[in-house]
Amino acid sequence: MRVPLTVADFLERAEVAFASTTAAVDEPHQPAPPVPTSTYAGFADRVRAWQAGFDALGVGVGERIAVVSPNSARLLELLHAVPGSGRVCVPVNYRLRPAEVAYIVEHSGATALLVDPELELGGVRAPHRFTLGAHTEEELMLFGVAPRPWRDPDEDATATVNYTSGTTARPKGVQLTHRNVWINAVTFALHTRAWERDVYLHVLPMFHCNGWGMPYGLAGLGVPQVVLRKVDGDEILRRVRDHGVTLVCGAPAVWSAVLDAAARWDGEIPGRGRVRVVCAGAPPPSRVIARITAELGWEFLQIYGLTETAPLLTFNRTRPEDDGLTDEERARKLSRAGAPALGARLRISDTGEVLARSNVVMDCYWDNPGASAQALDGGWFHTGDGGHVDDDGHLVISDRKKDVIITGGENVSSVEVEDALFDHPAVAEAAVIGVPHEKWGETVKALVVLADGASATEAELIAHCKERLAGYKAPTSVEIRDAIPRTATGKVQKFKLRSPYWDGLNREVN
Repeated sequence: MRVPLTVADFLERAEVAFASTTAAVDEPHQPAPPVPTSTYAGFADRVRAWQAGFDALGVGVGERIAVVSPNSARLLELLHAVPGSGRVCVPVNYRLRPAEVAYIVEHSGATALLVDPELELGGVRAPHRFTLGAHTEEELMLFGVAPRPWRDPDEDATATVNYTSGTTARPKGVQLTHRNVWINAVTFALHTRAWERDVYLHVLPMFHCNGWGMPYGLAGLGVPQVVLRKVDGDEILRRVRDHGVTLVCGAPAVWSAVLDAAARWDGEIPGRGRVRVVCAGAPPPSRVIARITAELGWEFLQIYGLTETAPLLTFNRTRPEDDGLTDEERARKLSRAGAPALGARLRISDTGEVLARSNVVMDCYWDNPGASAQALDGGWFHTGDGGHVDDDGHLVISDRKKDVIITGGENVSSVEVEDALFDHPAVAEAAVIGVPHEKWGETVKALVVLADGASATEAELIAHCKERLAGYKAPTSVEIRDAIPRTATGKVQKFKLRSPYWDGLNREVN
């Protein structure tokens, strides 16, 4: 017997086994009235109401629905409602500029667009557009109406299209199938040892690879999910205290913010001996990992993956044989990407690139056969990251061949930033690199050669980029140079440009 693996499986189990268990606690401080705290039975009712509304709009199976929103219970519901009915969810980074969002909506061919009321996206259009909020329940959701069933569930159908900056100026849409999402969710839950007594805090943006799949696996286990709209160290500590949080995912900057807040915290740090934190993006310095264990009393877990791999490829946590090590020694081992996750197979190419095979690897890039063929050449996914496998069987990422900069967990294309700089009339040459930053892992630095007779200040060039790009993509520093070294063929070797800034440091990017 073969039963298709679909996103709907998780909520179906939650409604049967955990009908009276708390499902979602919405962010109380947001421009829209928060969704009342619901049980999994109530959560499932709202998901069906979304689906019935899309039926009434005429949005069919396989059509795309784009959602642009910070973390919210409504976004959480839509991550279940859209793919669970055979449609395709396109979660969009709400930090992008309107033109960037417009490109994604148009490129994906989204039939419907749902936007958070705080976002200024007036010029972004789709055949059907709604502002998320209480009035959405009146305009779109149909309570008490049974949605049309997905007649032919297919685990190889596209569940979500998640756009990633990658290494080019135009983002690519990663097609994740129901099988990709299902296996990632179950594998992630297994490796984090998620169970029915957990309480999860949504700090990680849900648009990031579907919140790394946590909304699905945790629903299947009946785990209460607490929504945090904006990263704030003090607020994270309060939510951990008030809701009994045990599991959190986030980028390195999140844990730095929590450590800063803990230094001001009055009384015992909440969650000591109870909270597990999962980190991805550039790993924090080993001393920060050690502080998380020593000062917070929280367990630190490290992963490596990409949007194209749904994302889990490796997992790293302290092993029993490491118990006798010092905090600093354990922290150094935890800064590695980790051992292959269950079902993932890794190898290092002759050029030092990390290649992966797994059931979580994407189907393809949306409407981009050329990039798809290149990424999946030879039956392996080419990560674009350089690394090696150490004696313990753990992957260590040493360099990023694609020159993507990961700052605070956000991917930034160096090419995209360079294009923005070149739009300035005073810029003759530009090279953008990532340099170390204690809070963000790394940050964006621009090396610029000015045109003859032209002048421009660092502040002017940064402001110029911020007018054209999302704020996190703009350089945080600009260095004016006389020349940018190139090879005989005219290529810029960015690893040489980065080298002075990383001297004595391990540039291990996850």
